[in-house]
Amino acid sequence: MKKVIKKAAIGMVAFFVVAASGPVFAAVGDQGVDWSKYNGDYGNFGYDHDKFAIAQIGGTYGGSFVDQATYSTQVASAIAQGKRAHTYIWYQVGGSQEVAKAALDRYLPKIQTPKNSIVALDYESGASGDKQANTDAILYGMRRVKAAGYTPMYYSYKPYTLSNVNYKQIIKEFPNSLWIAEYPNYEVTPVPNYSFFPSMDGISVFQFTSTYVAGGLDGNVDLTGITDKGYEGGNATKPDTDTPATDDGKDANEVTPSEIQGGMTVTIKFSATNYSTGQAIPKWVKENSYKVLQKSGNKVLLDNIMSWVAASDVQALDTGGSNSTGNTQTHIVQSGDTLSGIASNWGTNWQELARQNSLSNPNMIYTGQVIRFTGGQSGATARTYTVRSGDNLSSIANRLGTTVQSLVSMNGISNPNLIYAGQTLKY
Repeated sequence: MKKVIKKAAIGMVAFFVVAASGPVFAAVGDQGVDWSKYNGDYGNFGYDHDKFAIAQIGGTYGGSFVDQATYSTQVASAIAQGKRAHTYIWYQVGGSQEVAKAALDRYLPKIQTPKNSIVALDYESGASGDKQANTDAILYGMRRVKAAGYTPMYYSYKPYTLSNVNYKQIIKEFPNSLWIAEYPNYEVTPVPNYSFFPSMDGISVFQFTSTYVAGGLDGNVDLTGITDKGYEGGNATKPDTDTPATDDGKDANEVTPSEIQGGMTVTIKFSATNYSTGQAIPKWVKENSYKVLQKSGNKVLLDNIMSWVAASDVQALDTGGSNSTGNTQTHIVQSGDTLSGIASNWGTNWQELARQNSLSNPNMIYTGQVIRFTGGQSGATARTYTVRSGDNLSSIANRLGTTVQSLVSMNGISNPNLIYAGQTLKY
């Protein structure tokens, strides 16, 4: 999920024998992913066998809140693809129950995943020097999550936890509630390497890599069936909160190939093998989402890759309704950027960007922040550039006065080294 320092662990065999010989749950051994804003509006799965996604709703950095604008669409995307959707909160509360309370007050009413689904607290930075105060702040949050009707989990990595938290106190009150990251390197790792399992009691989800696929994606494995929470019997239980993301995802899941139309966002199914031209579809293409530019018969033309694909080989992630508000553009803030400068590039003003991005202080933007602009009838429209032979993203970014990161973000590019002549890029 984030930055982790890995160390090898030993003696794991007995743990997995016990886990495997216990009660049988449908989700034991299921693999899945976790998403934040860096995974785009619709997230991305690594493999056809992925069964769940855990999306970040936002969180607190010592009392300053940063909401994830991608949360709702990521939840809808997971559900549209028939996956189980869960939630996590960035929980940089240190040892302060006051900050913890503010975070839970803000985010629990906004949960869009089903009742009983996982709501994990991501505690991996900002710990205070008081180990018991840290633990108490975590337990306070987990109790609030449980009281709201969800399944509480604690996310971190082993060394950080041992240094800052009395984790056995957590699992005494919330057994099997740990989601722990541990991996040996940053090589592509499609399946868990249990030789690096973090030997701790109470682990239900093991995050075994941050490089699930080339380009980076967190990979997780469910050891106890905990990701079935909220989906018992395959039926999701609707939470008490308003859940347009869940509803949109269910609607998109029911879209048939004949109902696919221009303007919808789709993903290419992992079972698809060839474009309509007969050429093989690379795996990395299936990890992303695309807008349907045009439909002809039983084929659809997808943006970015500018290729025709059988309508039966794509899965709708939305029903196309979002297109009525105009074209949404995104920009990843770089060092030295100002809101006024970003607005000028899009032909709008900083006040409009502040409004659309809920910025209370337009002078407080930070490197890596994603700024979005949806232009209506009077708003800006995305400009495009057609890739020429010999181009690369760096040379294109220099020519257009933008950044590689912005091109990657706006065009849903998972591998910046894979662009081709004739490809259309938005900027």
